[in-house]
Amino acid sequence: MKIGVLGTGIVGQTIAAKLVQLGHEVCMGARASDNEKAAGFAKQHAPKGTSGTFSDAAKHGELLFNCTNGSAALEALNAAGADNLAGKVLIDISNPLDFSKGMPPSLLTPSTDSLGEQIQRAFPKTHVVKSLNTVNAKLMVEPASLASANHDIFMAGNDAGAKGKVKELLQSFGWRHIIDVGDITGSRGLEMYLPLWVRLYGTFQTATFNVKVTR
Repeated sequence: MKIGVLGTGIVGQTIAAKLVQLGHEVCMGARASDNEKAAGFAKQHAPKGTSGTFSDAAKHGELLFNCTNGSAALEALNAAGADNLAGKVLIDISNPLDFSKGMPPSLLTPSTDSLGEQIQRAFPKTHVVKSLNTVNAKLMVEPASLASANHDIFMAGNDAGAKGKVKELLQSFGWRHIIDVGDITGSRGLEMYLPLWVRLYGTFQTATFNVKVTR
């Protein structure tokens, strides 16, 4: 599959590398076509890995990952172009964290909204699915590195077909337990978990942890 990854940070690099490992053709998008991190990814993972602008990555991908900083996600997606996003599944991993007052961060969105919803409203022709934002980059692509993958990942989105495609991709990463929390408003809860995640990180002094829902 041709997949576009928007973002060159550790999440974007980790996701893109895993996708190439799985045999996908991946274009990493950045603000500028000469971005060193994106170019480095393309050089390391050629010929399956390529790089370009946000727009180039969005054009390339049949399916897209938003791995940009939450505070800049809408700006990045606007740069990618609504026409390039239309009709495609966009897996939104970003979190609207506000570090302006230091640690711990607060959220940029109120409890009655979420970044996932804002992206869906801004790009109504795109099938936005929120997922993977509740774990660190390593666990996103290697769930079996913790508790033999006996822990949960969540997703939220309006389109059942899009969520089906995301589920298949998550399973290819090794996720065994995927919980669908409903439509895109479910992004609120997934994003609100991050302040607790930060506190747990401080307590455990490691980012390699996750939750398991039992009933």
